[in-house]
Amino acid sequence: MENIILTHKEIAHKTKRIAYQIFETFVNEEEVILAGIANNGYLFAQKIAAELALISDLKVTLCEVKINKQNPQSPVTTSIPSAEYQNKALVLIDDVLSTGTTLIYGVKHFLEVPLSKFKTAVLVDRNHKKYPVKADFKGISLSTSLQEHIQVVFEENNSYAYLS
Repeated sequence: MENIILTHKEIAHKTKRIAYQIFETFVNEEEVILAGIANNGYLFAQKIAAELALISDLKVTLCEVKINKQNPQSPVTTSIPSAEYQNKALVLIDDVLSTGTTLIYGVKHFLEVPLSKFKTAVLVDRNHKKYPVKADFKGISLSTSLQEHIQVVFEENNSYAYLS
């Protein structure tokens, strides 16, 4: 059974709000790196980048972050070399923050390079953290049981999130 928790319109509103929050936070920066965790985190980062292009003159660089979710201790890879985000502002983005495992290993990777400012963003925060990591920007906070799963589907004209 699926329960829709975010409709396409709600996701669009939350994406726009997060883009404004990022712009306000990084207003004094010339460039911001949006580092989206592969697959859905990167898709969400692309949506945020599109909104930022409409509301600001910030240079936005997209970066895809690959983390092995079954073995997060394995090396993290990025689609751009670390020299391209060194000493710059960066937002690590994922679709759902559940236990925090993926996000904390992403944070760990980016802490190995000096950054001017570092924030995190998620569409859904489930409040089941195993690690001391938080989302600086979030679309919705939702307390769920550990047996429930949240899926986010990003489609061109019908994105939605559901609880199963």
